[in-house]
Amino acid sequence: MLKKDARQRAILALIEKNDIATQEELCELLEKEGFKATQATVSRDIRELSLSKMPSEKNGLKYVRIISGSGAMEEKYSRVLRDGFVAMDKAERILVLRTVAGMAMAVAAAIDAMHLEEVSGCIAGDDTVMIAVRYADKADELMTKIKDIVNP
Repeated sequence: MLKKDARQRAILALIEKNDIATQEELCELLEKEGFKATQATVSRDIRELSLSKMPSEKNGLKYVRIISGSGAMEEKYSRVLRDGFVAMDKAERILVLRTVAGMAMAVAAAIDAMHLEEVSGCIAGDDTVMIAVRYADKADELMTKIKDIVNP
């Protein structure tokens, strides 16, 4: 078995058991499990495992794995969008979503995982998500869909 595979399985187990908010925390826990990993290695693992941050009752934010698929997952994506959403504006073919500080990446990952036909892709900062709308005439339709998710 490759060290990378074992390390990534350990990461998934650690984020399942613990509310891990930073890459440094994850590095420390990995070391306790017998894995020596730099912050750069952990950063690559986070990207490869499709980890994102979501609100945590304990630490503010925590790493979670976002996986496309089932209806239960679709509800989780919707919840991430609802939990992080603050406001939305439109600029031609771009929707700008304001989020709670630190939630933009999780919201963007959730939107991408929903596979909405109007979305070409998302770019996220700390509290802002820019959504590229596939066709200009679909921007209002996408705004309505997002509003319906946020305010069911």
